[in-house]
Amino acid sequence: MNDKKTVFSGIQPSGKITLGNYLGAVKNWVDFQEDCRCIFCVVDEHAITVRQEPAKLRAQTFELLAQLIACGIDPEKYEDTVLYIQSHVPQHAQLSWLLNCYTMFGELSRMTQFKDKSSKYSDNINAGLFTYPVLMAADILLYKTDIVPVGIDQKQHLELARTIAQRFNGVYGDTFTVPEPFIPKAGAKIMSLSEPTKKMSKSDSNENGYILLADTPDVINRKIKRAVTDSEALVCRRDDKPGVNNLMTIYSIAAGKTDEEIVKEFEGRGYGDFKTAVAEALIEMLRPIQEKKDYLLQNKDHLEKIYTESAKKAEWLASRTLEKVYRKVGFVAKGK
Repeated sequence: MNDKKTVFSGIQPSGKITLGNYLGAVKNWVDFQEDCRCIFCVVDEHAITVRQEPAKLRAQTFELLAQLIACGIDPEKYEDTVLYIQSHVPQHAQLSWLLNCYTMFGELSRMTQFKDKSSKYSDNINAGLFTYPVLMAADILLYKTDIVPVGIDQKQHLELARTIAQRFNGVYGDTFTVPEPFIPKAGAKIMSLSEPTKKMSKSDSNENGYILLADTPDVINRKIKRAVTDSEALVCRRDDKPGVNNLMTIYSIAAGKTDEEIVKEFEGRGYGDFKTAVAEALIEMLRPIQEKKDYLLQNKDHLEKIYTESAKKAEWLASRTLEKVYRKVGFVAKGK
């Protein structure tokens, strides 16, 4: 172990990675590897709060792992990076049950995501959907996490994890590290291409609203060309131009340009030229990611080696925390 800060983040294998996921989250994960101990997890246990088709869940888990590695999450390059599957480390579920006993019913009932999903999946309002934030807290607290990169929609869950940690520490003394959120400023929220006042989401009923990292160049061109703008034909960032603002954010990150450079580049030019440039920059940014992902999915042995070795490291770290917690609450230690 060393004195690096520990970063934890998890992502569900419930679908492919969107451009919003990548620019708002995964790209930051990649950068963290330079200076931090990074624990990254495909949270398949979280995914089953909604009914899953088993074969599809397995396929999506493999694809997500391959995409994350292709994006630059690299346990082979970075000794302090692990990338594993949540269900391969049983301590997540074990600590989750214990933390359920230190979480108040009222706290869980106030979670906005539970309310949203209960409305959306009214025929399957299961206990897992209700206690999902406790499993998320266990995910984080197992690894003495200092920093949690979160989207704005997950900040409430992180606040609950902090509350649980502080409550437990208040009863049993210093046990858990209380994590801090990391919400990036630039590109933190990539909006829908078709409804730019809403967050980009793969659950959007309009497939033109989002871009997937796996989209072909033709698909990317088509979706960007159909992106909603306005009638002004002026490339600039302004509160009343959500569609243009969104494309500028995407272009800024894909092409590495500032708003000032973008405004100057498209001065006197229409949205057609602007959209073409955005699409071209995106295609070039995503090309190496797509090529690496395809290689890994064609070489499953290599992929399995990465997530298996990472799971062993994660389980070693998680078991140390769980043993400490069990001792604090009075559980009898297992014999050697």
